[in-house]
Amino acid sequence: MLKVRDIMTQEVIVIQDAATVAQAIALMQHHKVRSLIVEHPKRQTAYGIITERDIVYRVMAVGKEPHEIGIQALVREPCITAHPDLTLEEVAQLFAAAGIQRAPVIDEQQLLGIVSVTDLIMKTDGRQNPPTDWLAQQIEDALKHARIICGDPQTQISQECAVAWDVIEAYEAQTALNRAS
Repeated sequence: MLKVRDIMTQEVIVIQDAATVAQAIALMQHHKVRSLIVEHPKRQTAYGIITERDIVYRVMAVGKEPHEIGIQALVREPCITAHPDLTLEEVAQLFAAAGIQRAPVIDEQQLLGIVSVTDLIMKTDGRQNPPTDWLAQQIEDALKHARIICGDPQTQISQECAVAWDVIEAYEAQTALNRAS
């Protein structure tokens, strides 16, 4: 059975709670993400989250100046988190009950990644069981990732593109070795 750890995005963009909304917008644009995990270095609550929706609804829609608003005013707390061992059904139920679209994945106060409704849809086939050919699935996922990154010359990120193709080549080589033995 697939778990959150199997589909979560491990690269998470973090921002300090002392930042402004303008800084958060710039970071979201630079990394092409829809949310940021907010780190509270001096508070008991380790993490929060700020989303593009928070910024649009609570800053832009009410005419506030992003340079003048600190993100701590927008951070959702308590932050709803997902444990890496939750099943996909459990995390989907969590999202539905809380009315959220993403959550940081945390285990023992350690940030491991982020899981979103997009992960649930794009990284699964709708079933709860892992594919029978795990390696073939990894190759397919790497190909999808490479096509997304490398497909549009306007948004091509050469370093990530090279890494994605390296992953594909490594999986293909392993598949060839497996078939030969």
